[in-house]
Amino acid sequence: MIVAVINCKGGTGKTTTSVNLSAAWAALGFRVLLIDLDAQANASLSLGIAAADLSPSAMDMLFDDVPIESVIRSTSTTGLDLVTGESELASSDLILADLPDREKLLAHVLGSAKERYDFVICDCPPAMSMLSVNAVVAADQYIVPISPEYLALEGLITLLSTISRMKASMDIKAELLGILFTMVNLDRLPTRRREMKIQLKIIRLVQQQYGTDVFQAFVPRDVRLSETAAHGQTILEFAPNSKVATQHIRVADEVLRRCGITNQADDSMKREEEGHGQ
Repeated sequence: MIVAVINCKGGTGKTTTSVNLSAAWAALGFRVLLIDLDAQANASLSLGIAAADLSPSAMDMLFDDVPIESVIRSTSTTGLDLVTGESELASSDLILADLPDREKLLAHVLGSAKERYDFVICDCPPAMSMLSVNAVVAADQYIVPISPEYLALEGLITLLSTISRMKASMDIKAELLGILFTMVNLDRLPTRRREMKIQLKIIRLVQQQYGTDVFQAFVPRDVRLSETAAHGQTILEFAPNSKVATQHIRVADEVLRRCGITNQADDSMKREEEGHGQ
């Protein structure tokens, strides 16, 4: 399954979600490939890849006819592989401008690689660039991370409207997997209560508007999510017993339920129990 993690607004936790959701699926026993389509390469840097070591990257895979197998690299997380981003991706729109079927390039280069993984996650740029369009065209599903603030709400409305218009003119099969709230304030200190009330109001507005399209699980605000990038680790490695790590596992589980996919870790446990019972 190919999943695009997309939001045209920056600062909504898109890359953090891509990295840690990928890690959570890997922890649950799935084979995962994370494709960093952002010129800032934040997902790649967050997984411990040095800025000087980003090449070969998605740029080579997309525009230099380098086979995807040659740009895939392993990470410190078992089961999670990576295609890095790099700064030259910023010129992608110019390169794609005159190409025929330019919106299908990513779907084409993924080729048989998508058969080797249970999940292929595309971390999209924070704009509706041609790379983001490519990710949506290639995807089976897409997730929209959103922070509970008014500007992010306006961005959500614009994004969903844009994708709806794209579907009317392009061969897009991707369906909305869910709207995921990130950076939710759980701090009950008196100085943060006003912020919490505003966030709850926005969350309720989105739930009323989009109903079951909103994930029940959410990602809380936690400074450790910022610290993980400096250490080149996922939150499951950096703070495995934290609430924010647990919440990413819950998001991963909810995605599996929405897709009708069985948790492989649960299957393994059941097989072990059946073996002991014989």
